[in-house]
Amino acid sequence: MTELPPDLFQTTVLATDGAARRTRFVTAHGIVETPCFMPVGTRATVKGVFPRDLRAIGSQIILANTFHLHLRPGEESIERLGGLHEYMRYDGPILTDSGGFQVFSLAELRKIDEHGVKFRSPVDGSLVDLTPEKSISIQRALGPDIVMAFDECPSADMDGERLRESMERTLRWLERCLSVGLKPHQALFPIVQGGMDAALRTESARRTLAVAGDAKGFAVGGLSVGESRELTYRMLDVSLAELPADRPRYFMGLGTPRDLVEAVDRGIDLFDCVLPTRNARNGRVFHPGGDLNLRNAAHAENPRPIQEDCDCPACKGGFSRAYLHHLAKQNEMLGGMLASLHNLRYLLRLCEEMREAISAGRWNDLKQRVLEQSESGEG
Repeated sequence: MTELPPDLFQTTVLATDGAARRTRFVTAHGIVETPCFMPVGTRATVKGVFPRDLRAIGSQIILANTFHLHLRPGEESIERLGGLHEYMRYDGPILTDSGGFQVFSLAELRKIDEHGVKFRSPVDGSLVDLTPEKSISIQRALGPDIVMAFDECPSADMDGERLRESMERTLRWLERCLSVGLKPHQALFPIVQGGMDAALRTESARRTLAVAGDAKGFAVGGLSVGESRELTYRMLDVSLAELPADRPRYFMGLGTPRDLVEAVDRGIDLFDCVLPTRNARNGRVFHPGGDLNLRNAAHAENPRPIQEDCDCPACKGGFSRAYLHHLAKQNEMLGGMLASLHNLRYLLRLCEEMREAISAGRWNDLKQRVLEQSESGEG
């Protein structure tokens, strides 16, 4: 990267069909068209997938994690070695999660106060002090295109004054995040919180805009943390009602075809999740007739690929369900690699289809097809 594009982070809404949108935004490392699923490369690698293969299957932007990379190998080392893009040899846009969700998952090991979060490292047990300023400084050093604000992610059952306190703290932390300068190619996305309280969600979104109204994009956080799907969508609706339509809107943590379609139907542009690759490593793969468990004995002598009309390296390459069953049962590395490529390509192709359907005014047809398929059993 030698010269920044003149329209850096400019977003163009290319088409709409109801609340579903097709947009395009510009980063220093390439253009991103939405709806867009972001493969997760938590520790600077999408497990089992070469960077060249990510690009080949249609990946536009990937995610890496501040929390894990700070613990090991450390942001200073990555910065000295050229930043994340050079370090992991991925030439497309990268987004880094701030670490807030990982802190949420360390409930037994951490202490949250106004200063930030103190916790025992799961790597070596040492005390780690993570503040909003520190999170942004780490992300600045890592060098992604999109930096996420450091937030407090409440549990699904948090309510009352404790939930309000958490929402207020996220807003105060946002102001502190904004005090840290970024590199010229980077932009910070604030995160709307508020738990499962519709009024707090609305307030959080409005006050986030008051603090960071010129942000290049916004995220909705604190959902898909154990609540019902119906409640997830209701909280998403009230959050999106307040966010500007001329910038990307990111739902943190979605990874099934049904959830992607439901989110896009409400106006979401970006999503990420470890589920497609995690499931793949355990032999579970997406299929339009219902997900398959390749470990099941029913596949032991099946000569068919996972999906006949799929263009992923596993299916197009002619690898049979029987072979993938064998690899999965023997815990062979190649099985997880091929299944990961299939699952990622499945979601990336779905995003391509969503973009085309929105542009063609056929969104409802595609939505109905995916929702019907999601009700199927194992294919």
